[in-house]
Amino acid sequence: MTGMKENEEFCMPGYSRRAAISGALAAAGGAAVFGNSAPAAPKKEKDARRASPKRYEMKKSINLWAFPYPERMSLKECMQLAKDAGFDGIELNYDLENDLSPKNGTKEFTEIRKMADKIGIAISGVCSFLFWPYPLTSNDPKERARGMELAAKMTQCAHDLGTENLLVVPGAVHMPWREDHDPTPNDVCDRRAREAIGKLVPMAEKLKVSLNMENIFFNGYLLSPQEMINFVDSFASEFVNVHFDTGNIMIFQFPEHWIRILGERIRNVHLKEFTKKGTDYSLESFRPLLDGTTDWPGVIDAFDDTGYRGYLTFEYFHPYAHYPEALIYQTADSLNRMLGKV
Repeated sequence: MTGMKENEEFCMPGYSRRAAISGALAAAGGAAVFGNSAPAAPKKEKDARRASPKRYEMKKSINLWAFPYPERMSLKECMQLAKDAGFDGIELNYDLENDLSPKNGTKEFTEIRKMADKIGIAISGVCSFLFWPYPLTSNDPKERARGMELAAKMTQCAHDLGTENLLVVPGAVHMPWREDHDPTPNDVCDRRAREAIGKLVPMAEKLKVSLNMENIFFNGYLLSPQEMINFVDSFASEFVNVHFDTGNIMIFQFPEHWIRILGERIRNVHLKEFTKKGTDYSLESFRPLLDGTTDWPGVIDAFDDTGYRGYLTFEYFHPYAHYPEALIYQTADSLNRMLGKV
């Protein structure tokens, strides 16, 4: 304005240029420049309809059976997909034909471990269906011998893969899916199972691989947590523990009860969803996570109460025929909600 110095304040009654600038900055969120703090945004409340209000520190894992392996995806592709979906680990399966099989050995298994390390995903454990065609308690001596041979190979494989966990099915009174199986009397099954695991323990201790007994229920053996405790504790070894499966006992029992009774014996976990609404007791009764009748808040709380911080591995036997990645991402999302990580 005419007659005013360049740096002189332009004043109106009760107002100045400095005040105008300061007000504009404050409105733009720049009030902190002048020592003023913007009001804090209201804290978003946890919504139990969306996810667990409590955050749990267990790790997320998924079994290879949920992937279309080996027909449509390679082992490397499966590992990368699990990593991309947000899983901490992947559980691999030992069979007679593929990457984890008697066809391969320490060299190949070490390379798989390196591949997993490069991708950035852990191998949470080794699992196998071979305990069914070659049960450790079979009435056929040849089946028992082959089962022991394969169990030893699995133990070495787990070690070479850098995992401490091997799932073991110690025995079976009956296998409803095998029409050719000769049922084994309960007392004979128990004796043979204890003998078999006893022979495997020295190798497991040497390699530092935990032999984790899985609760099955369908096999008619170790049908209560007390029986499982008696079996596991009888070996007095830190390398004989429990692989707890939430779905395998859901027909007549409840996983949240077993978990608190088994306590620190639980070394690894399968999460299998199950619905009590049907009468189909085959593998078809297992569902994608959250699509069943399992009390997941109660189950996860039970794990937390026992101090379990290991892997929760989703086990499912039916990769999606179309867009199989969907199952992997859906499962990761479900686990995040169950663990309060969203």
